[in-house]
Amino acid sequence: MKLLILNNTEVEQLLPMSECISAMEDAFTALARGEAHQPLRTIFRPPEVKGVMAMMPTFCARPSPLFGLKAICVFPGNAAISKDAHQGGVMLFDGNTGEPLALVNASAITAIRTAAVSGLATRLLAREAAGDLAIIGAGVQARPHLIAMNCVRPLRRVRIASQSFVSAQTFANEMQPHCATLIEPVETAAAAVRGADIIVTATTSRDPVLNREWISSGAHINAIGTYSPKAREVDTATIVAATMFVDRRESALNEAGDYLIPASEGAIGPEHIRADLGEVLTGVHPGRTSPGEITLFKSLGLAIEDLAAAALVYQKAKEANAGSRVEF
Repeated sequence: MKLLILNNTEVEQLLPMSECISAMEDAFTALARGEAHQPLRTIFRPPEVKGVMAMMPTFCARPSPLFGLKAICVFPGNAAISKDAHQGGVMLFDGNTGEPLALVNASAITAIRTAAVSGLATRLLAREAAGDLAIIGAGVQARPHLIAMNCVRPLRRVRIASQSFVSAQTFANEMQPHCATLIEPVETAAAAVRGADIIVTATTSRDPVLNREWISSGAHINAIGTYSPKAREVDTATIVAATMFVDRRESALNEAGDYLIPASEGAIGPEHIRADLGEVLTGVHPGRTSPGEITLFKSLGLAIEDLAAAALVYQKAKEANAGSRVEF
């Protein structure tokens, strides 16, 4: 038996954003229809370590049965040493025999599929005419998010803010060839967000980086940077004012600080989560219901997203004879 191994560069070459967005649509539809199954992720936090390990198993019955398992370490401090915070692998297993099929670089999968899900959420929830983009955070996730937003809406304006203005300038210089619209680095999150109708928060902050008073009527927000019950990127006033959508309700109720902290303050309850993306895709919920509505998508990242992205990469690698094959 041979195991296919795909590295970071190979994943990036084989997984264009537009195709990954389509794969995420299929994955969320399958999850909503009961064709995919996953437990909550298991997170292991040794007290003496400045990072965590997460294990994320899943199964999907279509188009062919597959098991997936992402084992990933998350070290937020890696940004300071120019490394991705996410380090690990996604394993694919044949759903009929259990045989391992592939080991895929998880840093690349995580970056692309997370942005692709935000792209899907933006396509479903943002106003049709939305095109003024603000990104808070200039790290690994910011880059694919710019590409994803460009896939689903024609961008008229792009502003980027980071803790360091130099980082925002570097982002603008690096990503300008990938964007027909001028990318403007700005000094503050407020300067980026005011007037924007698509907002992405892609930070490792434990405290809010987004303030309600900056946000325009009708804006859509993708809050993607935090996954811990004790960390949030969005202030309580924004959460209260927004119509909240999630990748999966069970995950948000257990893991999302952007929901759990306002809930602990008594500002919102479980009914504040209107729907997950699968419910919008299958017509259970209409999504945006008015032009002036502020919509917010809270992304935590699901194992089914990793499985769908890795399965697409695996299929394309077989067709292109890409990657390395080793006896296993």
